[in-house]
Amino acid sequence: MSAWIDLNFGNPGNFQVLESIRAGGWLMLPILACSVIALAIVMERLWTLRRCRVMPEGLVTEIREWHCREELTEERLVWVRDGSPLGRILTAGLVNQEYSREVMKEAIHDTGRQVVAELERYINTLGTIASVTPLLGLLGTVIGMIEVFGVIMEVGEGNPGVLAGGISKALLTTAAGLSVAIPALMFHRYFNSKIDKLTIGMEEQALRLVELIKGERADKSAE
Repeated sequence: MSAWIDLNFGNPGNFQVLESIRAGGWLMLPILACSVIALAIVMERLWTLRRCRVMPEGLVTEIREWHCREELTEERLVWVRDGSPLGRILTAGLVNQEYSREVMKEAIHDTGRQVVAELERYINTLGTIASVTPLLGLLGTVIGMIEVFGVIMEVGEGNPGVLAGGISKALLTTAAGLSVAIPALMFHRYFNSKIDKLTIGMEEQALRLVELIKGERADKSAE
């Protein structure tokens, strides 16, 4: 994708890229736009879906310590909630800790669905780009081949060089579409897999917190 985004116009190779874009016709413009959008999504999701940002290490342990020392104040709850997606899920359970285990889990589940939806932001767009760009490339090739056959009808087959050049230009859009679609598809599947793993991890952390809090309360009641 990034092959289309090179602003060093002093390099002769860049003029060849620009010439290829021009030769590919107007359908190269939406393919180029898709490459820019896909690159932006990939960079943003790579930053957003970092594990240290989504699931800070030791957060559950820190909350448990505050809870044991009765230092889990409103300010700290706000800090936990705003600090990470996992913090939002844990806070949903903490604000309902006075209720039953089932109520805490239900609150965690509801908030978890919202958090996962935010983690999946733009992923469908990336998948759409991976599906659409090859079709745009194929359409450009079909249009180019129609133009080539139009030339054949006008001047005949006496100039193979003209026909070869026309066919080469017609195939440029397919090559461009595939060069965008392949990495977009790879990152789409990578992000889906990563989100699934993060979701499982956050669920495990949230259930662990519920068991810790409810287990401590059961121990205190027994005493």
